Amino acid sequence: SLKVDGWVERLTVNTTGQHVALGAPLLALYSPMLVAAQEDLLVAKRLSDQLAGAGEVERANAQELLSSARARLAYWDVPAAEVAAIESEGRTRRTITFPSRGSGHVLEKRVVEGQRVMAGEPLFRIADLTSVWVEAEIFAQDMPSVRLGQGVSVEFETLPGARRRARVTFIQPTMDAQSRTVRVRAELSNADRALRPGMYATLRFTVTSGAATLSVPRSA
Repeated sequence: SLKVDGWVERLTVNTTGQHVALGAPLLALYSPMLVAAQEDLLVAKRLSDQLAGAGEVERANAQELLSSARARLAYWDVPAAEVAAIESEGRTRRTITFPSRGSGHVLEKRVVEGQRVMAGEPLFRIADLTSVWVEAEIFAQDMPSVRLGQGVSVEFETLPGARRRARVTFIQPTMDAQSRTVRVRAELSNADRALRPGMYATLRFTVTSGAATLSVPRSA
C-alpha cells in the first residue's frame, strides 16, 4: 500500500503469480501531493545553493529546510534515487515510480492502470515463498511433548513419498475451546518452490518416553 493518494498511470507488475525482485518497479503514480513536495524540494535546493557563500546561520537554516524537504518525500517512501534525480534535473516529475520493498510472488493484485488509489489501500500482496509455514492442531494431552525449536517431519498429500524436515517456531498460547487443540507452527525451506500455500500436510513428532513401554500390533 502507498502512503499518499493518487492515480496509477502505469502498472509494471500486472499479473497474479508474477515473480517480483527486490527493488523492481511496481507502478508509476501521479499525485498532486508528491508534485507539491517536489516543488518544495527544488525551492529549498535553490535556496541552499544561493546561500552557499552566506553566513553560517543562513547556511544552516537553508540546509535544514532542504533536509526537511527530502525527509518529507522519504516518509512517503519515494526512493532516494528519485529524490536525487529530481534535485539533479532541477524539475518536478509528473509521476513517481514506486519499487517493491521485498522479493517474492504476487499472491494478490487489487489495482489496475488509471485507478485512483487512497493512502493505505492494499494494492499488492507479495510473499517470499522460499520459506513457508506449516500449521497443525495438536491435542492438549500431547502438548507436553512439543517445544519450540523441536525438529519435525512433514509429509504432503500432493507429494507422496516426499518427506521434509521443519522446525517448530511458534506455539499458540491459547487453546481452541471446541476442538481442545493448540495450534503449532513449523517453518521449512521451500527453495524448489514445490510447496504452495493451501496444501494439506501431516506433521510427525518424534518423542521419547522415560520408561519402558509395552507395545503390541494393532491386529493383536
